[in-house]
Amino acid sequence: MRLPLLLQLLSLLGGRAASPPDPLSQLPPPQNPKIRLYNAEQVLSWEPVFLSNDTRPVTYRVQYKYTASEWGDVSGVNCTKTTETWCNFTAASLSQGFPRHFNVSLRVQAELGERVSAWATVPWFQHYRNVTVGPPENIEVAPGDGSLIIRFSAPFDVDASMVTFQYYAHYWEKAGTQKVKGPVKSNFILLDGLKPLRVYCLQVKAELVWPAQGIVRPGHLSNISCSETTTDAATELEQAILIFVGTFLSVVLPMGACFFLVLKYRGLVKYWFHSPPKIPLQIEEYLKDPAQPILEALDKDRSPKEDAWDSVSIVSLPEKEREDALQNTLNQSAGPAPPFPERRH
Repeated sequence: MRLPLLLQLLSLLGGRAASPPDPLSQLPPPQNPKIRLYNAEQVLSWEPVFLSNDTRPVTYRVQYKYTASEWGDVSGVNCTKTTETWCNFTAASLSQGFPRHFNVSLRVQAELGERVSAWATVPWFQHYRNVTVGPPENIEVAPGDGSLIIRFSAPFDVDASMVTFQYYAHYWEKAGTQKVKGPVKSNFILLDGLKPLRVYCLQVKAELVWPAQGIVRPGHLSNISCSETTTDAATELEQAILIFVGTFLSVVLPMGACFFLVLKYRGLVKYWFHSPPKIPLQIEEYLKDPAQPILEALDKDRSPKEDAWDSVSIVSLPEKEREDALQNTLNQSAGPAPPFPERRH
């Protein structure tokens, strides 16, 4: 009798093991899980699970594993029994998170009381291999003599023994052609050979280089910033001299040209600018009214001083007598003259 009883028990156990799970006890898994790797950030997100027949909040659980390890809960962050639809592994500090050169796999599961969902798995990743590199931080531009000095810091801290950053500067004169300088491994870039006192615009970009894996992750360009170059004292003096000479020539040359034209065509200029003669007012009035006694009016207007005159007498002498008078004048100026000899007729 024991043998049939044992066979009956075995058949019952086998039937329970082969029976499918109750569909009401199974939750749908989270959809579209994805990892965001931006600079030092490591954030897993997914779409929420909705149940039409249950209003209780659904919680989620996140686990991770490396290549040669087993699945385990993430410590140090709130990614177990959480109602959020994301898990930030670097929330506490940007220096935390998974090792950036490790292969990391993640999975997330929905839970509601005793009911759980299947695991939704994220494909493995390496931070340095898959990261999105942002623009450099703390960008400062110092203008110089025909140059611009750009200083900046790395987008995020890295293990310098494993990976490095190299930088590029895209710059152009306003309405000009864009140029690129780089790669540069230092945290400043000198743009020299620029025109003084000109406005240049620029953007800076960082690239993450992982030499051991032959990986280069290009970064995003920074926002556009514009600065004006300066000039040194010698150049300023040269420009002041050129401005003075140009101003002087622009004034002197036209004046010299006008003076030369006046000299050359002075007759014509005199003709152009000479005012025509005017008839005296009294005569003009007389011409308008000839019956007016203009002559008597002029005589009345004249003062006695205007009528004063000196009398002049003209004496005519014969030629011989004029010569004798001239001789006497000369002798009187030289001294006593001898008596004139008698004239014989």
